[in-house]
Amino acid sequence: MSHASSFHQSVIDEFRANGGKVGGPFEGGDLLLLTTTGARSGVERTTPLGYVRHDGLLMVVGSNLGAPRHPDWYHNLLARPVVRVEIGTERYEAIAVPAEGERRDRLFAHVVSAAPGYGAYQENTTRVLPVVVLERPEPEAAAGGPAPVRTLADKLLEVHVRLRSQLQHVRDETDAHFAARAAHQGPGEPPAPGLGLQIRQHCLAFCQSLEFHHVSEDRHMFPAMEAHHPHLRDAFARLRDEHRTVARIQQELSGLLAGVAGADPERFRAELERMAKELTAHLDYEEETLLPLLAGIPFPPVA
Repeated sequence: MSHASSFHQSVIDEFRANGGKVGGPFEGGDLLLLTTTGARSGVERTTPLGYVRHDGLLMVVGSNLGAPRHPDWYHNLLARPVVRVEIGTERYEAIAVPAEGERRDRLFAHVVSAAPGYGAYQENTTRVLPVVVLERPEPEAAAGGPAPVRTLADKLLEVHVRLRSQLQHVRDETDAHFAARAAHQGPGEPPAPGLGLQIRQHCLAFCQSLEFHHVSEDRHMFPAMEAHHPHLRDAFARLRDEHRTVARIQQELSGLLAGVAGADPERFRAELERMAKELTAHLDYEEETLLPLLAGIPFPPVA
């Protein structure tokens, strides 16, 4: 382990052992732990970072102490936007969205006013320091609050509601992008290229959540259920086939969004609508088939 890695690990250990409080150079500062997933390795990496709050936003800056290259954690969150945040004793998942253009400049000004050292880091490099907003997903709005989870059927519905909500959010953002593009496009002018990082990050986060859910079902839930309900073999075969269809569309979306410069908007929108059609039909069929079987199984499992 390198000296830098050893130092980081000592800060992480102290942070977790003391409810988010650390000494040394970070004493008294606003510090969080950000866990990203390696863009190539798939291995989780945790990094201590200073943060700034402004107008309800939680922000970190890819300063890398003013070095000429972005830090590794920034490259990781561009590939896999779902991250884990630890502040004090609180730990939760978030979606990492770098700010762009005028919004980035405005937020960076607030960052520098709160922590002037970032201004010095920016002066020491020609690259634009990324300002990353760590968005905590809002709980699903429902009459009386979120539905209680008492059975595996409840848990499956909770996951499906979240996936539907994530997908609809990306569709709404995409529609807003096209409306804004049309409003600013003059006669005879070509449409503006790209989609922007906000749509990109939210779509990749949806794809990340969807892949995790379907892989978990294929590896764990489906085999266990099929063993107890062999008469539903054809239904499970259909569900697995639908998983493969959805996975192909997911790969198309991820491929279109691989470059930070942005996907072709028309192709992206077409694939997104194909995803909405296929996934909605799949979730409806899965609920129709599996919820009656899962309704009597307690969650969490009884020891």
